[in-house]
Amino acid sequence: MLDFVYFPVSAVLWCWHRLFAVPLGPASGLAWLLAVIALVVTVRALLVVPALRQARSQAVLRTLQPRMDSIRRAHREDPRAQAEQIRQLHREHGVSMFAGFVPLIAQALVFLGLFHVLRSFDRTDTFAVGPFTATAHPLSIEANSATANYLFGATEVRAFLEARLFGAPLAATLSGAGEVFVAVAVLAVPLVLIAALATHLTARFAPVVADNSTATIMRHLSLWVFPAGALISGAILPVVVLAYFATNAVWTCGQQVLIRRTLDAEADRRKSVAVTAARAAAPRPGVKPQRRKR
Repeated sequence: MLDFVYFPVSAVLWCWHRLFAVPLGPASGLAWLLAVIALVVTVRALLVVPALRQARSQAVLRTLQPRMDSIRRAHREDPRAQAEQIRQLHREHGVSMFAGFVPLIAQALVFLGLFHVLRSFDRTDTFAVGPFTATAHPLSIEANSATANYLFGATEVRAFLEARLFGAPLAATLSGAGEVFVAVAVLAVPLVLIAALATHLTARFAPVVADNSTATIMRHLSLWVFPAGALISGAILPVVVLAYFATNAVWTCGQQVLIRRTLDAEADRRKSVAVTAARAAAPRPGVKPQRRKR
């Protein structure tokens, strides 16, 4: 159904795993974990420019908020005219509402693809055939070990299934760890804490938007509910997927800080240029202003 996502994701993951397998070995848990981290870094690096464009649009929207509120009040009884006036205002200032969804959609597709590809290494379960589907005929252990997983051959499938890190299988979860619970917890707990803390700090560093009920609710969700969700997910998600979440959260937090500094620097430059232009246009002390003749 989503092969256009699964194959590219598996291709990038395959490339990074082959690279890290050279010094560490194909069945190294660290090689697989580093490959997942490198996949996140690759995707997020490609999305830096759209993210910066989105941040600039959001900054412009914040400056346009009073004018949009005025339009809504003036056309309270005519929603069509209200929407048209706001769209025109957006066009005049180069604001694209759709551009803000591009990074979110791309990240969601990559996560869905990565989650499915990683889960498809073990197709002995009824729910390992697709993100929203199940099968009554899962593969046997022998057939699963001999079946390729997208761009990963049977040898690489066996390498993933055999991979361990501190004695914990990469596909293990805290809720189903059993005898290796301690080993899984050594990996899962730090990853979950990193993801939750980075998610909270991202909301802290985000610029404060207009003071209204919706913005207040979203800020509280970002500060407390989303980090709590990251903590809860630590019990049910595989260790290798938690590595994805932690890396993605840390990148988002760092990117938020850098983008905010970039936008602040751009605002300072615009203000400096405006002040310089105003001083250049002002008459010098002791010089009589020149009046234009009509």
